[in-house]
Amino acid sequence: LGAPTQARFETLRSWTESADSGVKYFSGTASYVKTIQIPREWLTKGSRIHLDLGEVKELAELIVNGQNLGVLWKAPFRLDITSALRPGPNRLEIKVTNLWPNRLIGDRQSGAHRIAFAAYDPFTATTSLLPSGLLGPVTLERR
Repeated sequence: LGAPTQARFETLRSWTESADSGVKYFSGTASYVKTIQIPREWLTKGSRIHLDLGEVKELAELIVNGQNLGVLWKAPFRLDITSALRPGPNRLEIKVTNLWPNRLIGDRQSGAHRIAFAAYDPFTATTSLLPSGLLGPVTLERR
């Protein structure tokens, strides 16, 4: 509803910084997908690999090689992902869900087609947007 089916980010940044209003005012869940290389020696007995997402607005669901590792809903956005990893390429998917206000604010913009409705909507076209998305930095930590 108003969002593009796909958007490419070369760097991690808030969705609200996008020139595309469908991204800027998006409210919902978006997936970040990346293939990461894991050296065989990282997966030796006793080693643990943690994924640290840095800053997330607002929650993140982690899927590694098709294995759902759960939802992170508060800082620190960090999880041991060792059990889902294998040597070589690994598919990492991070589903990030933001809050509702940005969509309601977007609907107040001049010329906007209203998408969302809420019983309580205190927002105006000039209300500040809330940072949204995976802001990072994202790091892998081997222990």
